[in-house]
Amino acid sequence: MKRYRYLLFDLDGTLTDSAPGILRSAAYALQHFGIRVDDLDTLYPFVGPPLEDSFMEFYHFSEEDALRAVDIYHERYERKGVYENAPFDGVHECLDTLRGMGFRLALATSKPQDMTDVVIDHFGLRRHFDFIGARANDGGLRTKADVIVHTLKGLGVDDRGMAVMIGDRKYDIIGAKEAGIDSIGILLGYGSREELTAAGAGSIVDGYDSLVRLLGQPA
Repeated sequence: MKRYRYLLFDLDGTLTDSAPGILRSAAYALQHFGIRVDDLDTLYPFVGPPLEDSFMEFYHFSEEDALRAVDIYHERYERKGVYENAPFDGVHECLDTLRGMGFRLALATSKPQDMTDVVIDHFGLRRHFDFIGARANDGGLRTKADVIVHTLKGLGVDDRGMAVMIGDRKYDIIGAKEAGIDSIGILLGYGSREELTAAGAGSIVDGYDSLVRLLGQPA
């Protein structure tokens, strides 16, 4: 296994099971536009990419309507949805172990900065990270690659070959590739092995134990 120094983690679906709040808030926003969603599972594609992209791609909203839908989504999400969430079992132990192995850890998420702060503080995750990378509340850092590049700068990474992105969806893998770093797919959240393989993940692990074993292998 190639020896890295910097580990960038996605948040939703990689460290926390955030789907319930995201799906219910997306359905709430769609209801405002007269779209009733009876099966919340159909909204799983909303977990991962920027919300406005999902409204445009999956429901063919105009950009104006998509941005309005995001505002309505946040009406519910900020009040209730952000707390319909929980860390995956073993996340704290995994992150503590990796720090003890000498890695520097950062978060790189497409969730807006304010909601990211709520989640990581509510669940005690902030202490694990040297840098928190998230989308700017004003809409800056548009893509996952933008967030990753911002996070690398925040960590002071000079050699991108020393960094790897760890996430559960294709957006993490594609964003890593666009930012010029390696990637590891993790099968805890909402992406399948097929999705991660097709996106070009450098490695795929089943969970935290296998991630630690992989990263602990000699270079």
